Amino acid sequence: MKRAKRLEELTWEDVEREEGIIIIPVGSVEQHGRHLPLGTDSMVAIGLAEEASARTGVPLAPPLWYGWSPHHMVLPGTVTVRPEVLEELLYDIIASLSEHGFKHFIIINGHRVVNIPWIQLASARAKEDFGIEVYIFDPAYASKELKIGELGHAEEIETSHMMVLKPELVRKDKIEDSSPEESFLYHFDPASPKDTLCYIPSRRKMEELAKKSGGVNGKPSKASLEIGERYHEHLVARLVELIERIRGV
Repeated sequence: MKRAKRLEELTWEDVEREEGIIIIPVGSVEQHGRHLPLGTDSMVAIGLAEEASARTGVPLAPPLWYGWSPHHMVLPGTVTVRPEVLEELLYDIIASLSEHGFKHFIIINGHRVVNIPWIQLASARAKEDFGIEVYIFDPAYASKELKIGELGHAEEIETSHMMVLKPELVRKDKIEDSSPEESFLYHFDPASPKDTLCYIPSRRKMEELAKKSGGVNGKPSKASLEIGERYHEHLVARLVELIERIRGV
C-alpha cells in the first residue's frame, strides 16, 4: 500500500505540481480517561488523514495538535488553547496554502463538537477572502448511519478506533465505564433523535465526572477491534468519496 503524502516531506517543486486539494488534521491534547492517551483526538484525525492520503495521493498538512479543551483541564496533561487563537492559526495556514495553489481544503476534526465553532469561523472567512472551498469532515457526523454506540468521551467508539490506530497505547486493564444521568434536553450525540440543547464546555460538570470515572463518559468496555476496523474503514471511504467528488467538479 502507498504511504501518506506529507506536505513537510515535499519540496516546493513538488507542491507546484499538486492538483490543489489538501487535508488538514485537527485534534486536541486532553485527558481521555485512564485507558487512552492524551493525544487521542489528534491521533484519530491524523490516522484518517494518512489513510485517505495514501489511497488518493492528496497531501496532508502538519496537524494542529491542540484544540479548545477548557472542560478537561481538571485532569493533568490537558492543554487548552483559546478558540480565537486557534481560529487565527487555521486561517493563516489556509491563507498561506491558498496562495500556493491549493483551492480545496479538507479539515478533519478529531475533537468533536468543541472544535467545530472556531473551525467554522476560520473556514467561512477564508472562503470569502480567498475564493476557495473548505470541507469540515467530522467523524461523529460522518458515521451516524453506523449506529455503533453512543457518543461520549473515551467511550466505545474512541476506544475501538484507537485499538486500530494505536493499539499499543490502549491500556485495557484501566478501562472503566461511566454513564452520567441524562440531563434535561441535553444529548451530546449528534446521531440522537431526541431534541437537544447545544453543547457548552463546562469545567464544573467535568470536575464532577472526573471524580467518579477518571474522565470517561460512556462504555469503553464494549470496545473491540472489529468495531474499530468497521468504523475506520467507513470514515476513510467517506473521505475518499469526498476527494473524488471534488476532483469531479
